[in-house]
Amino acid sequence: MSNIATLKLDDKELNLPIFVGSEGEKALDISKLRAETGYITYDDGFGNTGSCTSKITYIDGEAGILRYRGYPIEQLAEKSNFVETAYLVTQGELPTSDQRAKFSRMLTQHAPLREGMVRFIQSFPRDAHPMAVLSASINALGAYYPHLASNNHQRDLEHFDEAAAIAISKVRTIAAHTFRVSNGLSLNYPRPTLGYCENFLHLMFSEPYNEFVPTPEVASALNLFLLLHADHEQNCSTSTVRMVASAGANLFASVSAGVNALWGPLHGGANMAVLEMLQNIHNDGDDGTKFIAAAKSGKGDRLMGFGHRVYRNHDPRAKIIKGSFYKALASLNIKDDPLLDIAMRLEECALNDEYFITRKLYPNVDFYSGLIMRALGIPLNMFTVMFAIGRMPGWIAQWREVAANPKLKIYRPRQIYVGAQQRNFTPINLR
Repeated sequence: MSNIATLKLDDKELNLPIFVGSEGEKALDISKLRAETGYITYDDGFGNTGSCTSKITYIDGEAGILRYRGYPIEQLAEKSNFVETAYLVTQGELPTSDQRAKFSRMLTQHAPLREGMVRFIQSFPRDAHPMAVLSASINALGAYYPHLASNNHQRDLEHFDEAAAIAISKVRTIAAHTFRVSNGLSLNYPRPTLGYCENFLHLMFSEPYNEFVPTPEVASALNLFLLLHADHEQNCSTSTVRMVASAGANLFASVSAGVNALWGPLHGGANMAVLEMLQNIHNDGDDGTKFIAAAKSGKGDRLMGFGHRVYRNHDPRAKIIKGSFYKALASLNIKDDPLLDIAMRLEECALNDEYFITRKLYPNVDFYSGLIMRALGIPLNMFTVMFAIGRMPGWIAQWREVAANPKLKIYRPRQIYVGAQQRNFTPINLR
């Protein structure tokens, strides 16, 4: 195949280099298009635009493939855990035993919040949305660690390991403290003897004289949830992190922007939408039967948690998390939950009904992750916060790629102006 494509515009011909990624993805390099022809491309929503090169995550939506740094998600889910995968994503390689132990110590060391940060969280109204508190608090970390947040990429990269550990560790503490404050509960403090997920659940749910000790199945389900969300290529929040980082912004400011993008209901709210759908079905006195019939007729509400924009067949993460969900459910001995009963009916139909099969409307990761959060006792307004905790390593890794680029250019998309042409100003008395 030729490594050049020829584009004819008016009376000009332009040779566009063909760029091929390591997995065979092909792209046209149009970086000189405007300078040489005066034209730009139009791609609403950037669905066909490669905004960067990256070594972090590979997705093949048609084949249902997801890999972090080349490792299949299935292998990482079976053989690794969230902390080790976070190291892989942010550092580029799986850690040695010594590296893993050092990373774990750093996460333990940085788990507590300074008293000023605690007071900052407590200063928000009780009914403040947890994502607003999370974003503000992560951005505020830059004030507590100015040597890690200089807005000088070269200097910030010198302290990258420490900054990454701080963000990954403190995001769970901030989240748990926010939950406790909003519910008028006393705060818990991290315990150095607990693992990452066990510590988070302790911070969330322990009470005086009644420490919360999760079953191994529950801890495993949360660990898997976080691992499966660690990165997912150039989605809205990740692209936002890279956009902000391209301006020279520090790590904390950049990932805080990612939190805000994730907060949008079209991005991070998918697992919330699953539970809201199930609640609406239950409120209508339906066990799911009428809802499914309406969906098949094309006259019903949208089926949330089924199908995926990227994965055109099975979502590989859904296959993995499904088994963990059922194990956690069994260990919690949850019975007679009408929403779970409805969910199981929807799942059964989606996996066996020809209507869903032919349209490839299989349960995706949001379907099962929403159910896991409910089973763990995570309130609905904290679902997107949980997503942010899992996605933190990916945002950090994406920031690092931008910051380490010696040829970095600030991201600056073009536009097609469709507004009014030049016109003269009209004085107010003549309008």
